[in-house]
Amino acid sequence: MNKFFGLLILAGAVLPSIAQEKLSLDSCRALALLNNKQLSISKLKQDVAHNARKAAHTKYLPHVNALGSYMHMNKEISILDDEQKESLSNFGSNVGSAFTSDLTPVITQMAQSGIITPQQAQSLGQGLQKAGTSLSNALNQAGQKIRDDFRTDTRNIYTASVMFTQPIYMGGKIIAVNRLAEYTEQFTFNDTEAKQQAIIYDIDNAYWTVVSLSHKQKLSQSYLQLVKKLDSDVNKMIKEGVATRSDGLKVDVKLNEAEMMQTQVDDGLELSKMYLCQLCGLPMDEKIKLVDEEKNDLNVVEASYDANTQVAMDARPELKMLKNAVDMSKEVTKIIRADFLPQLALTGGYTMTNPNLYNGFERKFSGFWSIGVMLTVPVWNWGEGVYKVRAARGATNIADMELSDAREKVELQVNQNSFKVKEANKRYTMASKNTERADENLRCATLGFKEGVIQSSTVLEAQTAWLQAQSQKIDAGIEVKLTQVGLKKALGILQ
Repeated sequence: MNKFFGLLILAGAVLPSIAQEKLSLDSCRALALLNNKQLSISKLKQDVAHNARKAAHTKYLPHVNALGSYMHMNKEISILDDEQKESLSNFGSNVGSAFTSDLTPVITQMAQSGIITPQQAQSLGQGLQKAGTSLSNALNQAGQKIRDDFRTDTRNIYTASVMFTQPIYMGGKIIAVNRLAEYTEQFTFNDTEAKQQAIIYDIDNAYWTVVSLSHKQKLSQSYLQLVKKLDSDVNKMIKEGVATRSDGLKVDVKLNEAEMMQTQVDDGLELSKMYLCQLCGLPMDEKIKLVDEEKNDLNVVEASYDANTQVAMDARPELKMLKNAVDMSKEVTKIIRADFLPQLALTGGYTMTNPNLYNGFERKFSGFWSIGVMLTVPVWNWGEGVYKVRAARGATNIADMELSDAREKVELQVNQNSFKVKEANKRYTMASKNTERADENLRCATLGFKEGVIQSSTVLEAQTAWLQAQSQKIDAGIEVKLTQVGLKKALGILQ
């Protein structure tokens, strides 16, 4: 990762001077890592996973929520029913009527018995009537007051509360969620690393392809000059009568082939540079020059790497991602199982209402605090939890088998790339020896042709052999570098 940031710094230094200076392999890598969209997406996914892990950690802590509400109702809450309200409103009338109806027969009986005179009875009846009316009015007013006092006036209700919830036992769900978030963050990190290695691998292949074609361009130009020189010499010899027209035609054919090869190499080099620019995030028509293009020798180092498969098992980001997938699947199983286990939480808070429910529906805010424990115990779900846990465990087994299969393939890949490195080293050694022989063969053929003891066809064969040997050496040198890159990628140490 430190080298990655170093490459980004290098890219920042290279960007202003791309057109003036030559690009090295490291600068091409830095540009590709800086401008690759998929890599940028992976980094954003890392940020998302990092924040998700922090969010999961908050599940351990108490959560506090505030709530406020207002409600208007067209009817108010009534403590008294309609019959009780009617009785209270007519309480005095009912009592006055009973009082009058009970005393009137007594006064009448007293008048009939002669205890009081009819005039006195009439006077008492009138007084009783007035007293009953006054009593009724007074009691009616008292009953109405009682009825009014029992009104709640709850058509407009205001509530406000602050509540907290502290999980105590959630069936292991919170722990599993946090571990799942950690494995997800590791997965995104390994995914970014895998994409970085893939980008570097593509850049290295494109870079050395351009270098290879650039060297072959110089080789084709040299070959073309050799054939042109031979063509000129043969034409002079034809004029002198020491060579035939057939010799000249053979050389002309080779000259046309050399020119065609030159055109093909030029076009291939142009397309390869366009592809390299595309990988680096540069305009495809950018005129770039590479450091290794100008070197006469590829500086091939026949390095060997220990094909230690354990290094690959520990370093390959793809295997790390699969291991993360297995761990994530296990945590998902725990989360599913937790939904079907008892869950315990501590709750509490403070609530205010208007009207005041605890003081006769007084039109003021007043509240109360509360604390409690909430327990949820699943009782019966027709085996839903068992089936879901089995399905989740099946997914875990699949991920584990994929990891095992990938490890076997990585082991095979490491061994294959190790053999390729050894073969490339041998091929380069042989190609270097063949080049020396081809150089000597061409030198002898050219000298013999000048002395007139060797025919032009022999020189053509020597030139063709020289071209082939030089081309094979370039291919072998590039193959050594690419196989080394391939082995590093197989081992997971490509940086």
